[in-house]
Amino acid sequence: MTDPLNPGSDVAVYVHWPYCARICPYCDFNVVRDRGRSEEQAGLVAAILDDLTAQAALVGPRRLASIFLGGGTPSLMRPDDVAAVIARAQALFPVERSVEVTLEANPTDAEAAHFEALADAGINRLSLGVQSLDDGALKFLGRNHSAAEARRAIDVAGRAFDRLSIDLIHALPGQTPQAWAAELREAVSLGFEHVSPYQLTIEPMTAFGRAATRGDCTPPDEDTAAELYETTQDVLTAAGFEAYEVSNHAKGPVARSAHNIHVWRGGDYVGVGPGAHGRLTLDGVRTATVAQRKIGAYVAGVAEDASWVEREAMDDLAAAEERILLGLRTVEGAPLAAFETLGATGRVADLVADDFLVVANGRVVATDKGRPILDSVLKALLT
Repeated sequence: MTDPLNPGSDVAVYVHWPYCARICPYCDFNVVRDRGRSEEQAGLVAAILDDLTAQAALVGPRRLASIFLGGGTPSLMRPDDVAAVIARAQALFPVERSVEVTLEANPTDAEAAHFEALADAGINRLSLGVQSLDDGALKFLGRNHSAAEARRAIDVAGRAFDRLSIDLIHALPGQTPQAWAAELREAVSLGFEHVSPYQLTIEPMTAFGRAATRGDCTPPDEDTAAELYETTQDVLTAAGFEAYEVSNHAKGPVARSAHNIHVWRGGDYVGVGPGAHGRLTLDGVRTATVAQRKIGAYVAGVAEDASWVEREAMDDLAAAEERILLGLRTVEGAPLAAFETLGATGRVADLVADDFLVVANGRVVATDKGRPILDSVLKALLT
């Protein structure tokens, strides 16, 4: 019988668009300011199309699982360019069914005509990077929109797309569980089928990281962060959402992100665009790829058949560890075989005894007790 959790040979496509109108102080992604770079962007689109073609030739005939345009801010892309990328991916990896095509968008790009053009280009799921519905929080996060502009963007997006997801950030300095609960309830009331609540992480090389070093930015303590996490679960569960992954909640299985599930299940995916990561089965070996990070280097690399700055064949141990790291974040868990490959079944048994993990149907799943401390559970398993 076919395993419904096995991604098979289907391949997903991730497109990284590095341009942003503003660099947020918490962001450590591979991004640049969008300052009159139209000629450069045209060259980048051409390189992305050529890179897709080259990678398709490497992996051979496959069916398309999904397309995800992330960044950066891909809602800054010209709809014609979005359409060209989607058409190329669908031509290279043909399917006879409709696949999920997600694009990340900022509220400031929410003009009705623009969103409608993106829908006409082939986008059928929009992920809105709202981050907060509170003006004070938005100012702290360095966002270039207000809460009122975010609500207007949600209304415009709802008229152009049937499927909507919202990104929100919590564990901000001074944030209370009561305020966070109110924000989540408002997000639910606005009609989203999918909510991605992320805890603010202070990365060393960001503006927030430098502020934290100076003592100018202090996130909530562990107890408060844990209370905010529990608030997230309580509010969204009461609203009919399932936490199908640690930071992703969907209103039923059909509302889950097909692209992310494919990746979490260990499926192959092509990564194109500056700094994009990929996972491909090449000559029977799972291979990790990373594209050239700088835009000029990426464009030149594609032209010279050298778009990857890293290409690493993963041995069985590395592949198994990745399956565990990704799978335990989800309600589906990770296959028991991955733990057997690492020789970690004894550690699994210990964590099962302590009610942090459960084993069922050949898979290991984090329990409600284990998920809030998943980093510690993974450390115990993999160290």
